[in-house]
Amino acid sequence: MSLTLEQAIGRIPLLKDVSGLRITELKGGITNRNYKIESDDQAYVLRITGEDTGLLGIRRDVEYAASKAAGELGVGPEVYYFIQPEGYLLTRFIRGKHIPMEVISQAENVRRVAEKLRLFHTRGPALPSEFNAFRAVESLAKVSREHQATFPVDFGELMARVAEVETAFLQNPYTPTPCHCDLLNLNFMDEDMPGGKSELRILDWEYAGMGDVFFDLANFGHHHRLSDEIVRVLLQAYFGEVRPRDFGRLKLMWPVSEMREALWGTTQTGISKLDEDFQGYAEQWFAHARDSISDPRWPQWLKDVKRT
Repeated sequence: MSLTLEQAIGRIPLLKDVSGLRITELKGGITNRNYKIESDDQAYVLRITGEDTGLLGIRRDVEYAASKAAGELGVGPEVYYFIQPEGYLLTRFIRGKHIPMEVISQAENVRRVAEKLRLFHTRGPALPSEFNAFRAVESLAKVSREHQATFPVDFGELMARVAEVETAFLQNPYTPTPCHCDLLNLNFMDEDMPGGKSELRILDWEYAGMGDVFFDLANFGHHHRLSDEIVRVLLQAYFGEVRPRDFGRLKLMWPVSEMREALWGTTQTGISKLDEDFQGYAEQWFAHARDSISDPRWPQWLKDVKRT
């Protein structure tokens, strides 16, 4: 059963006895409710999780583990408390600004993103859950069907292409790596630092798991509609070189991630009580995936990813 905001604060040792807290609801989230909580000398964000989020593939214990690691590595905000079993999270409030898509997709910022992702991928801990992009797509499709979701007429063809990508990837299976798995634009901030500098932070680790680094790279790419030129900048910054098999793997994972996004929308149409156009969101992402799999270079990418 959900806690009220007051009950949640009463469960947090460093806040429960503090008087004069200033509380502001933060807008922009859909799945959860987020509050800025200020005392005289500190500011926090308290996330109160939405209902039925397990159907979306979210595990709050994994979110906590990933968020804690990201804070310790300087990739995300530090975690101060985790309310169990409800799964509410208290983190440091980031004083800074969100980075618009047209800004973060510039080469210098794409390099900064690559650096932060590589840091978490290489130094983050093993997380207690796997994020397999193909199983995530299947799981969301199953939940969507159970809730009588509406699919496009070419849904079978789209899913067949997803299966085609998985078959190609099995020639060179990925090594499960701690990943973020939800790199939409709102999850990036530039934190104000002394001397007029800024530090990139990545927020919202609720979909994190042990996944394929190419899912994170492709997920960031399609959410920010990166051009092929900037995709190469991303790969160069992440790997130190741009190999055809890496470019192909990212471009094939791209529509898989878009399908996951679309099916997140169809799932929400069935389980969410919020007044949001989730079906319109799903249709938008089905259209993006349709465009991606129609690229004439698709057969070449399938060949490239099988190279050793």
